Amino acid sequence: MSILVDQNTKVLCQGITGSAGSFHAKQMIEYGTAMVAGVVPGKGGQSFEGKVPLFNTVGDAVKQTGANVSVIFVPPPFAADAIMEAADANVPLIVAITEGIPVNDMVKVKRRVDEEGAVLVGPNCPGLTTVGEAKLGIMPGHIFMPGPVGLISRSGTLTYQVVDELTRAGIGQTTCVGIGGDPIPGSSFLDILKLFREDDRTAAVALIGEIGGTQEEEAAEYIGRTGMKVVAFIAGKTAPPGKRMGHAGAIISGGKGTAQAKVEAFNAAGVPVAETTGEMVERIAAMVRVGVK
Repeated sequence: MSILVDQNTKVLCQGITGSAGSFHAKQMIEYGTAMVAGVVPGKGGQSFEGKVPLFNTVGDAVKQTGANVSVIFVPPPFAADAIMEAADANVPLIVAITEGIPVNDMVKVKRRVDEEGAVLVGPNCPGLTTVGEAKLGIMPGHIFMPGPVGLISRSGTLTYQVVDELTRAGIGQTTCVGIGGDPIPGSSFLDILKLFREDDRTAAVALIGEIGGTQEEEAAEYIGRTGMKVVAFIAGKTAPPGKRMGHAGAIISGGKGTAQAKVEAFNAAGVPVAETTGEMVERIAAMVRVGVK
């Protein structure tokens, strides 16, 4: 099994002819992702790299190709409309890579996506990879190897760091999901944890959180209640209160969202919190190598 995507997933890319979209679409195709369509208004009837047909609308692309996932590289001023267009076309999974979508726009997007029953990953995220089957977004494919560890992260660069260290340690991955660091994410730690819990292949989960918000605390409560095997890492421990560090959602406000609060929540749930990525890998190795589920 896997979560969210697999080798049978049919992917369309909104913004496939832009600089970022074209570069990463090629990478996704090279990884083995089934890229069946691109959507660029005004370019319907053309093709991308002579292989992927282009359509003017997501609706047309879905009707003609059966695409069931959209990955979005549309610029920030138009990205909210692109996400809602995919939701309106009944695309069940939408992966928004775009960074810088206004918060007010995301309020409308989140409401529409929920109304349509779609799953949104992102925005401002590196995407997701089901190892050896499909890669959606900007994750570097060569760092992955198949294995029993799932990963959820608010940080793209820390995702790559931990995956690379896991692979070097001989510990493979099932699916790796970057949920992004914006204040209003499409999917939370809790949403993805629930999917991993139902995946027979995933024996343990690496959870990479950071300061800001209460996602980690909510995840900790769920993990403690279900007994999932999870190792956590919290980025931003040295950030001063009230100062945003990198991600728009990484801000401590009103006494909430501190690293210490998150560490305490995980500790209370029996979840080990690693001080370094190296320690995280060591703790995960101890879990999966003794066959813990």
